[in-house]
Amino acid sequence: MQITINETRLISELEALAAISELEPPAITRIVYSDADRRAREWFRGLCDEAGLSVRVDAIGNVFVRWEGSEPELAAIGTGSHIDAIPHAGAYDGTVGVLGGLEAIRALQESGMKLRRPIELLLFTAEEPTRFGIGCFGSRLLAGTLDSGAGERLNDPDGATLNELRAAAGYKGTVESVRLPKDHYAGFVELHIEQGPLLEREGIPIGIVTNIAAPSGLRITIEGEGGHAGALLMPYRKDAFCAAAEIVLAVERSAKSTGAIDTCGTVGKCSIHPGAVNSVPSRVQMEVDVRDTDEARRDGVLARIREACADVAARRGVKVEIEVVNADAPAESSRTIVDAISQSADELGLPWKKMVSRAYHDSLFMARIAPMAMIFIPCRDGVSHRPDEYAKPEDIANGARVLAHTLAKLAQA
Repeated sequence: MQITINETRLISELEALAAISELEPPAITRIVYSDADRRAREWFRGLCDEAGLSVRVDAIGNVFVRWEGSEPELAAIGTGSHIDAIPHAGAYDGTVGVLGGLEAIRALQESGMKLRRPIELLLFTAEEPTRFGIGCFGSRLLAGTLDSGAGERLNDPDGATLNELRAAAGYKGTVESVRLPKDHYAGFVELHIEQGPLLEREGIPIGIVTNIAAPSGLRITIEGEGGHAGALLMPYRKDAFCAAAEIVLAVERSAKSTGAIDTCGTVGKCSIHPGAVNSVPSRVQMEVDVRDTDEARRDGVLARIREACADVAARRGVKVEIEVVNADAPAESSRTIVDAISQSADELGLPWKKMVSRAYHDSLFMARIAPMAMIFIPCRDGVSHRPDEYAKPEDIANGARVLAHTLAKLAQA
């Protein structure tokens, strides 16, 4: 039976979604629970209604779009991704998996194919950590890896809690109600741009993810002593930012010390108090990201960072506090789903390669409650999280084709 992806429709919808932003395209910003987020969700809901699909929204805004199978009592096959975007991002991260997932379902509908299992498209709430400082909180709650106290514990930079913001956005119910039972999905497949250069460099249109790296996040606060930039003499300083600079370099050094290409350490956020050119910094808060495909190796890096912080604190006479924001385990893809993806690509005549995802995705947490795998497509120069992020229409369509065939195989099992 012929399964045909409408490439023109899919690309047009990606362009329409990109226009719903807090910034002028090509710079995309859609922060969860913002006005742009609300408008994008309403627009997406309209597409689902047009396709005759049922829609359910949970207490934090995760959206479930369902196409029933002939045996609706069976566990569903899931797919999906996110549409929230960090400030000054691009148009393809996450959105290819949401709109590509919708197009895959529509292609299966239009083919006349009858499937046993339901297929459910998930639009995850807040894959990006922009608002609450923790990524994937929607899928974390679905999988039960984040406790229900997160409703009050998670807050944005202005101090508003998750519970306050979701209520203001119109989402009702308890945080506890978000968690899915472990038998809800029989499998989950996420389509995504690679966010790296390998597929494009090697001229391969399809990547099949076998492992997702284990991410961890630290929030480090350094308390020193401030004062006038001229009056506080150098021998007597306890400069919080100088201490922070040593810690930043220690993060880099600790990550490089493993000798493994999969180990990464990044300090991507740093705030200095009081932030005046003529004032010695008295307090610095920074956020550290450490990730690896090997959990023990990553934890070794975290231990070395802690040692460095203790050393800097003792030498410089400052106080250093470390808060663990998250320390997640890596995920391994289901061999059954990997085989279904590779068979689908073979049937379509599309070369593929197995690969590791060093970026993490909602699939990392869906793996806690369902067999999981991911499909990657190339993106230009490996660029992501920037306005010049780009994926070719034919690569997007190929990804949706492989996804549609994979969903069909899994939903017949």
